[in-house]
Formats: sequence, C-alpha cells, structure tokens
Amino acid sequence: MNFQPQVRKFLVVGCAFLALAVLIGAFGAHGLKNIVTPEKLVTFETGVRYHFFHAFGLVIVAMIQQLFPEIKLQAAFYAFLVGIFLFSFNCYFYVLSDLKIFAMIVPVGGLLFVVGWLIIAWKALKLR
Repeated sequence: MNFQPQVRKFLVVGCAFLALAVLIGAFGAHGLKNIVTPEKLVTFETGVRYHFFHAFGLVIVAMIQQLFPEIKLQAAFYAFLVGIFLFSFNCYFYVLSDLKIFAMIVPVGGLLFVVGWLIIAWKALKLR
C-alpha cells in the first residue's frame, strides 16, 4: 500500500507523539510520585491521558485521510497537534514549575481538541 505524503506525515507524527506519551507517562509514574503532591500527580496524569487520546487522534486522521483522500483533514490534524502542546504540555509544565500561567493555557488546548473532533465530524457529514 502506498501512502500519500500527507498521510505518511500524519502517521509518523502521531506515532512519535504516542511514543512521547509513553515516555512522559513513565516519567510521571516513576519519577514524580515522591516529588509532587498527589493533586499535582493527578494533573500530570490528566495531561498524559489527553496526550494519548489525541496522539491516537492524529493516527486516526492519517487513516481517514488515506481511506478518503478527497477530504482534507489538515485542520483537524493541527488542532490536535497544537492542542496536545497547549493542553498536555502545559499540564506537565504546571506540575513541574508550579507556575499558574501554564494552568491558565490548558483550556485553550482542550478547546482545540473539541474543534479537531468537530472538523472530522463535519467532513464526515459532507462525504458522499
């Protein structure tokens, strides 16, 4: 099977972000449990969980794009990608730094996750 160049990029980035989620999750589970409060650990784990969900979302975008090349899902891909940075990475930074500014950015990432899923739904509705 030949992948379109865009699909290959989506798939590689999605898999790389999944691998990164595993590494960050392991760091949180093993490296942070004796360093941060239980409440902060929950925040870190929430970041990891959403990181996983939306890295899988990146892979799903690649699969949909391969199956239906006539629809363009770049906007959903970038919504998930930027959402991971703004949501998950700011959860991580907040826990590690205790700077509230990072926690204040997290909802923007969450909104981008919603936007990404709605873009996919909209494009699916338009498929013929």
